[in-house]
Amino acid sequence: MLHVEPAGLRPNLSRSDRRDSDRRVAPFAIPDGVVDLPFGERRVAGERRRNRFLQWKRNIIGGLPIVVADRVETAKVMVDEALKRRGLWRYPAYMTSTNGEVTYRCAVDPSEHAMFLQADAIHADGMPHVFVSRFKCDVPLPERVATTDLFHDVAREASARGATMFMLGADEASNHRATEWVRKNYPNVRLVGRRNGYFANEAEEIAACRRIAELAPDILWVSMGVPREQRFIGRNRHRLTTVGVIKTSGGLFDFLAGSKPRAPVWMQRVGLEWLWRMALEPRRLGMRYLKTNPYAMYLLLTKTR
Repeated sequence: MLHVEPAGLRPNLSRSDRRDSDRRVAPFAIPDGVVDLPFGERRVAGERRRNRFLQWKRNIIGGLPIVVADRVETAKVMVDEALKRRGLWRYPAYMTSTNGEVTYRCAVDPSEHAMFLQADAIHADGMPHVFVSRFKCDVPLPERVATTDLFHDVAREASARGATMFMLGADEASNHRATEWVRKNYPNVRLVGRRNGYFANEAEEIAACRRIAELAPDILWVSMGVPREQRFIGRNRHRLTTVGVIKTSGGLFDFLAGSKPRAPVWMQRVGLEWLWRMALEPRRLGMRYLKTNPYAMYLLLTKTR
């Protein structure tokens, strides 16, 4: 339990004594080799002043801070940041995305809102966010950054620059098919490992994180859906300090595996991909979208600046 002395009851110490008494002691063992790094590169928390994601302009859209960046720039900065962090033993950067459902969930659940605010960057994976930004924001969003499209930009960038990746999530069949598809279509991607996104218990989850940390991928894709993937990162980010960047991925692996088809391009462009998904899975998504979409649109129109 943390004990904080009232200011008026503190003993009268000299300046040097105060420095010694207030000095923090790290509650963890420092791995071999870390002490040999320059002081500025030995932090568990990332160097926020140099974090490229934090340099992006942000618009408040639907109540969340959304970065103003297109897919090509996002992929480049993602690989830049991942390679910069290689071998530095820092908390991994964390990127996630928002859409209508996320906008709704964050508005009605403060704990989910807090989880999203922990991300280094939130991208708009929904055309309504882009449309609203065009008449509500000084600098509109250049385009929708859907993770299913962004993956290909990142894969090409990683192939060219030698960044490694690990694919965590979905069920075993989809995960296996998705990774095989990546190996076939991006043979130069250094895919260091894969695992499905289901754990029997906490010990199994911790063991999986330990294995990922041993492999030290530059980029970790987490495809578990909202809010499981955000909660997983919140529980385990401190266990993954050898990872460069974590990107939440929603249903990405199902799309790569071919088990779920993408909406026609024209539906994606006009913001109706949700309708396509609802038509494919009416029982699972019908009532959800009918409940969340109207309120999400209200939030986009009233909580954007």
